[in-house]
Amino acid sequence: MLNKELVAASSTPLILSILAEGESYGYEIIQRISELSEEEISWSEGMLYPVLHRLEKEELVTSEWRLMDSGRKRKYYRLNKKGVSALQEEKHQWGIVNNTLNRLWKGSYA
Repeated sequence: MLNKELVAASSTPLILSILAEGESYGYEIIQRISELSEEEISWSEGMLYPVLHRLEKEELVTSEWRLMDSGRKRKYYRLNKKGVSALQEEKHQWGIVNNTLNRLWKGSYA
């Protein structure tokens, strides 16, 4: 299991990247993270929804309630133009961190 602070720090780029693949809803996002991380990253709804609401407030994603065949409502999220730009910036910043760590750890036994 990953450190909570690392999971929290990576939540925005992970969610934006998933939504760059196409619109999605909460449970589906949680499942996709689990799948992509080979179950190393485990999110709860209590962790996901505050981040989604923050991304909405920052106008990086938009959402829409839809009625399912079962009669239940489900909220779908999608990346908007501002979110695409934010994702590009996240990729740049995380690339710097990744490259720096790779340089530090190259040849080390850590």
